[in-house]
Amino acid sequence: MPKIVDAEARRQEVVQAVFRIIASDGLERASLREVADEAGLAVGSVRHYFASSDELLVFSFASVIDRISGRLESALLAVEGETPGSAGQHAAVLNLLGQFLPLDEELAVDACVWMAFRHAARIKPVLATEAERSHRAVAAIVGRLIILLSPGEAEARQGLVTEAERLLATMDGLCMHALLQPEWMTAEMCSDVLTAHLAAFAPVPATP
Repeated sequence: MPKIVDAEARRQEVVQAVFRIIASDGLERASLREVADEAGLAVGSVRHYFASSDELLVFSFASVIDRISGRLESALLAVEGETPGSAGQHAAVLNLLGQFLPLDEELAVDACVWMAFRHAARIKPVLATEAERSHRAVAAIVGRLIILLSPGEAEARQGLVTEAERLLATMDGLCMHALLQPEWMTAEMCSDVLTAHLAAFAPVPATP
């Protein structure tokens, strides 16, 4: 009796092969043939699930967006569960922002893949829709975080938007710096930078 293949599980295997290729050799190498070799499959098997390289790349981009935004949503719930202005909230905020950064192997692969797709979307129209979704999803979470950290200022919408964009720019820069200079931009250094940035609008609570 032929073995039944779980289609979604096989798609995820292929996507993981895409991620490994991008993390090690860049997006340009992620062709159907290279991905099939990395996944240990025949090209025909990959085509059974993805008709073209473009379809595979769009699906892979969507997958990394969902992974990252899912982690951010969970981390935001933890922030919401802490007392405003407390040390617990500060730690939860640092944990949330750390989900953007390559602080362990899984986060590093996701950050590398996410950055690669976002940059590629500038010249690959097929990726534009997911790039827009990525920005909106992350911006919405950061915006909600800024509101949580700025009680009583909800009326000053323009100021909050500016602050959210400033934090987004900081996270993008930290992520890129940590990917390119991991020996310098360590997890400890990232934490120090984030703490200094957050202190500008949410003072760090004193340690009891």
